[in-house]
Amino acid sequence: MERVSDIDFAALCGGKEFHTSPLAWEDQVLYFLLLDRFSDDKEQAYKGNDGEPATGGHTPPYNPATDNGSAVATPDDASAWRDAGGKWCGGNLQGLTSKIGYLKRMGVTALWLSPIFKQVSFQPTYHGYGIQDFLSVDPHFGTVEDLRKMVQTAHDNGIYVILDIILNHSGNVFSYAVENGAPPWRGGTYPVAGFNDKQGAASLTFLSYLQNPLPVGRDDAVWPREFQNPACFTQKGRIRNWDYDPEFREGDFFDLKDINHGYGPADSYSPSPALLNLCEVYKYWIAAADIDGFRIDTVKHMDTGATRFFVSEIKEFAQTIGKENFFLVGEITGGRERAFDTLGETGLDAALGIDDVQLKLEGLMKGESNPEEYFNLFRNSLLVQKNSHVWFRDKVVTMINDHDQVCKGEHKARFCAAGDGSKLVLSALALNAMTLGIPCIYYGTEQFFDGRGDGDGADRYIRETMFGGPFGAFRSKDRHFFDESGDLFRKLAAILKLREEKLVLCRGRQYLREISGDGVSFGLPRIMGGRMLSVVAWSRILDKTEMVLAVNTDPDTARKAWVVVDAGLHPAGTRLKCVYSTRHADDGAVLMVQQKGFAGDIAAIELEVPAAGFVVLE
Repeated sequence: MERVSDIDFAALCGGKEFHTSPLAWEDQVLYFLLLDRFSDDKEQAYKGNDGEPATGGHTPPYNPATDNGSAVATPDDASAWRDAGGKWCGGNLQGLTSKIGYLKRMGVTALWLSPIFKQVSFQPTYHGYGIQDFLSVDPHFGTVEDLRKMVQTAHDNGIYVILDIILNHSGNVFSYAVENGAPPWRGGTYPVAGFNDKQGAASLTFLSYLQNPLPVGRDDAVWPREFQNPACFTQKGRIRNWDYDPEFREGDFFDLKDINHGYGPADSYSPSPALLNLCEVYKYWIAAADIDGFRIDTVKHMDTGATRFFVSEIKEFAQTIGKENFFLVGEITGGRERAFDTLGETGLDAALGIDDVQLKLEGLMKGESNPEEYFNLFRNSLLVQKNSHVWFRDKVVTMINDHDQVCKGEHKARFCAAGDGSKLVLSALALNAMTLGIPCIYYGTEQFFDGRGDGDGADRYIRETMFGGPFGAFRSKDRHFFDESGDLFRKLAAILKLREEKLVLCRGRQYLREISGDGVSFGLPRIMGGRMLSVVAWSRILDKTEMVLAVNTDPDTARKAWVVVDAGLHPAGTRLKCVYSTRHADDGAVLMVQQKGFAGDIAAIELEVPAAGFVVLE
């Protein structure tokens, strides 16, 4: 399609039965992947969607004994491996479709997919955030039909699909007429040399397509045609101060070009033609591919009124086709207060990218911060003026790894990059899955990906390929990582299965529990001697059901502790059964609640957690 006006919603929606929304998104486990880095459908010796060994393919599985570092054996090899990480690597929709069974068997119930839209042709924007055509699938990834097939396969396997979209900006579709080509935001507009052609030269007149005398090909300028209009862009140069308003709303995101959404306060916002057309574009993708939700990029950089308008338009459209709980999650950097306010003002369902969540979750598991700092994030007393857990339960997507790690600045690295991360990662994933919020697994975490490169903090190193190719994980190449036999994958699958079976683990209130070494003096675990090596226990409670969960931040030694439980639900003499332990010999063990404390007025159980382990009792 050349124009937004060409979209035929009657043909797309008429008589079609769309996939219904989940009852509650907090019941889901998300998995986020960069499509270019996931699968190219050329792997061999993996399990297909039916659970049987897949045939065909030529890329063998990774062998840590021989393949670790194989791509960086010489300086020239290392340079080639690094360069490959900044370019297209070859992952596509067909490859993802072939790995839906892998995700299902892990316990994933919702897939968050990086942007699939056509990118500018002269830059390697493999990540998908440099859109040149909002109505086409990038040919590196496949076709619209490939997208439909992938979504249908996911739905057939009980997996919802959330598509990453961009409203704030387009790709690098025009060039400024200034000496260095990248002017800083100063509040006013800059002259523009022209729309960029497919080679990146500003050879196309910067006029509305209705007035433009030059022919524009599908690799030139920006599409659909309604966006070939200077009025669609703010033209104010790139952001330098990321915390100054209005600079971070009006400026370009690096060389990506900021879209003019309109003007005015949120309650009486006047949407621009560009925003109106973006609404129609993304309605098209819902209808064309049966998408279940959107992750909206860079919400911080948009007017509140623009976000609210878009949310209303999409929610109403989704309801007309039977998607009553279409999910809209926004990337909202800048802390919990900003996220809380933005969600309340815009109608977004949930937020992700809240910096203190990821840092404190990782810090707890590595013994680098007190557990109270992480668990207090969920109390929200400052946000909703009451000691409540309600807001966080289904309003925040939580994760220990992601694709850009804004919260880590120039020190980007995956959880397993250094120290005891590889020992502690299973318990970190369990902590993420079994505490409040909507848990999300970043691709490769389940295979110990470490995101290490030269230590320069570049994004590419935390975006390794699962399928091998020229930029494989662990500094390898031409080896894939779809291994379901490993300890981490199998134990994670068991933990996620338990979460799916127990409603209290998805929706229950939670309480960080005091512990004791002697059964007399109780207190919250805290850092001592520079690092906390301790049992960290918490309860999830829903109505009359309490489940007790605990991790051990000591990577090498099992730890014991008396753990407080709810005396009303579990008075002395009642029993709790171990329903999961990373030490399988403990499964089924029964622990009796006893009266402890100075006055014998504390209900507690004595619990041992294996080194770097995780246990669940009910």
